[in-house]
Amino acid sequence: MPGRHFILALLLLYLPVLYGQPTRRPVDYVNPLTDTHQSRWFYFSSASRPFGMVNLSPDTNVKGSWNSGYLYDSTTVRCFSHVHAWQLSGVPVMPTTGEMLGHRGMDATQSSFSHTTEQVTPGYHKLHLDRYDVDVELTSTTRVGLHRYRFNGEGARHLLFDTGAFLAHDSTDYSLVRRVSPRELEGYVIMGPTHRRPKPVKLYFIAQLDRDITAFGGWRAGTQVQTNGEVAGKDVGAFVSFDSTLTELHLKVALSYTSLAAARANLAAELPHWDFERVRQESREEWNEMLSRVEVSGGTEARTVKLYTDLWHALLGRRIMSDVDGSYVDNTGDTAVVRVASNGYPHYNFDAWWGSHWSLNILWSLVYPEIMAGFCNTMVDMYRNGGLIPRGPSGGNYTYVMIGDPAVSFFAAALNKGIDDFDVEAAYEGLRKNAFVGGIRDHAGYEHRTPAFGGGMQYYEERGYVPEGIPGPGGHKDGASMTLEYAYQDWCLAQIAKRLGKEEDYAFFLTRSQNYRNVWNPATGYMHPRELDGSWMKDFSPVVDSFSARGFCEANSAIYSHYVPYDVPGLMELFGGQQAYVDSLNSSFERAAADWLKSADKVHAANWVDYGNQPGTAMAHLFNVAGAPWLSQKWVRAIKDTYADTTAYGGYHGDEDQGQMGALGVLMAVGLFSVDGSAAVAPSYEVTTPVFKRVVLHLNPDYYSGGRFVLRVVGEPETDIYIQSLELDGVPWQGVRIPFDRVRTGGALVLRVGARPVRQR
Repeated sequence: MPGRHFILALLLLYLPVLYGQPTRRPVDYVNPLTDTHQSRWFYFSSASRPFGMVNLSPDTNVKGSWNSGYLYDSTTVRCFSHVHAWQLSGVPVMPTTGEMLGHRGMDATQSSFSHTTEQVTPGYHKLHLDRYDVDVELTSTTRVGLHRYRFNGEGARHLLFDTGAFLAHDSTDYSLVRRVSPRELEGYVIMGPTHRRPKPVKLYFIAQLDRDITAFGGWRAGTQVQTNGEVAGKDVGAFVSFDSTLTELHLKVALSYTSLAAARANLAAELPHWDFERVRQESREEWNEMLSRVEVSGGTEARTVKLYTDLWHALLGRRIMSDVDGSYVDNTGDTAVVRVASNGYPHYNFDAWWGSHWSLNILWSLVYPEIMAGFCNTMVDMYRNGGLIPRGPSGGNYTYVMIGDPAVSFFAAALNKGIDDFDVEAAYEGLRKNAFVGGIRDHAGYEHRTPAFGGGMQYYEERGYVPEGIPGPGGHKDGASMTLEYAYQDWCLAQIAKRLGKEEDYAFFLTRSQNYRNVWNPATGYMHPRELDGSWMKDFSPVVDSFSARGFCEANSAIYSHYVPYDVPGLMELFGGQQAYVDSLNSSFERAAADWLKSADKVHAANWVDYGNQPGTAMAHLFNVAGAPWLSQKWVRAIKDTYADTTAYGGYHGDEDQGQMGALGVLMAVGLFSVDGSAAVAPSYEVTTPVFKRVVLHLNPDYYSGGRFVLRVVGEPETDIYIQSLELDGVPWQGVRIPFDRVRTGGALVLRVGARPVRQR
């Protein structure tokens, strides 16, 4: 993959020793347990590489997409499973001693554990199973999980492979486990369809042991059965047993979504040995290289822990689906087909890009451009395969998660920063298709029926807005939100068209991006939903005490009324001018700040400002482009302080969404943001005060020539949050907007800060 030849140079930054003691490196600051008291299935993965196909970790709760996986306050472990991904799960393993009880289910075999004997770091997890007196250690390569067990007590030793169990989203439709030799098992699981992923997914595995097994058996529907070396069907599982004198056992589990042969090839390529400490250390080094792209100093311990924990999350939740040879499963048609990913990049599984224009798009395009290129190639491949660029694929399926076409802002940020190592014309063709009737915008949330209608594109094309009450299936059919998001997506598509010299398309989509005005009601002074007959929705309120206000997707009018990040001058005009707009926006923050933490935990539509969900995550930065940057400096820091907790009981307030809130936290910490999502033809960043005295962004030389970009704070950033003046490469700089072209070529930005705001800039 491009972008890896400078790994050694980055690692050398962290090799010096001080007085004979090694310096702490970025990986040492990550706290994987942050906010694990409430979790989603894909949120927590300890023994995982960046974007790893294998995401191996203990499961304390196994049922549900939410509040499942590893939950800090749960007292027992039910299994150690290998896939924690968007609508995917699989291959749970559990070591036990004494009587074999696997056929009775996980509730019968679970074991208590204690956090006092637990160790969790990126790429590694260790804990003790009290019931069985077994020490468990987990690590992994990208596609192979590696377990190490130490049996300390008496009795027979067993490994349970409860492949047919209910795991996360639903029960397994079918599974097979076969004994290949005294040290190897092979098999597969078929995950049944879910509400979000409409087609089944097959996951293959090879399990190898470093000791001969003494027995192989299985069960079906709670009863042990004769196996003859194989067990298969619905609600089945298998076990292997060992002599009671066994003290240490290693297990490898290699995965593939394409075939058993591919799983075996992944195993041979990535883990041909049994050296657990070597794999653990290699995982640690890979994480450290990725985290070292953002180097910080001169901040508090708590700020540093939060920064690298956030960055870890930004590189964790989305998963590689392809094998070492690039093969992946295409599940967009009537039958699954194995294909090869484009341009040598991995093929990925991921939740929606909804809201990523204010998080991952900005961060990845700056310091992980090769990752962005890989995801662009994945989406172009899916367009070739299934006819639509996706907004959140799972197991090769379209999921139609959330609304609109958020992929267009992702592609715009990539292309306008020079990330173009994918089929650009095919990408544009697919994105343009998505912007009309029959494209992916026309699929409402989880609307799997074809042709789609719930996205309301017929209304958008004819009227310039999407009304409420559209007939037909699908979720998130929120017309005001759809209108505002489609208008932003039109603007992003216009930026791509401009980049590609498609002037007619540029003019068309730029004009259509003004559709946000069609849901502005001067009488209420807010973005206001409209009914099918064109009238304004009655009984309107900017905030309501619910999860979503009618017309708005997981938010309300108070938040979505600011969802015009590409035309803030036009938005301010609707509010009555610059000062009126700034006053209104600031009033929202003051109302929210009266009970800031509680506000962050409320249902989304009850908030004037909501940093617990995507639609409002640019609001504090809007002051930067509305002519009041000191208010961005004030409120960004207030939000940063609100989410500063790195214990198991705080940090993200329960909605981290595969790295989006982590990426936003990084951007706030280093003081760079882009209100328009870095999607403009000439992208730029808006500056706020970093929480560190020095930030070094190491740039990938395969994409950017500058080597590194440095932000240096003169003053005390912990208390002096207001920018007094800026210097870019030694020259005084006016305003708080820095062109991306000045960043990509390297340089240094000096921020002089103080305790009082500077209101004239």
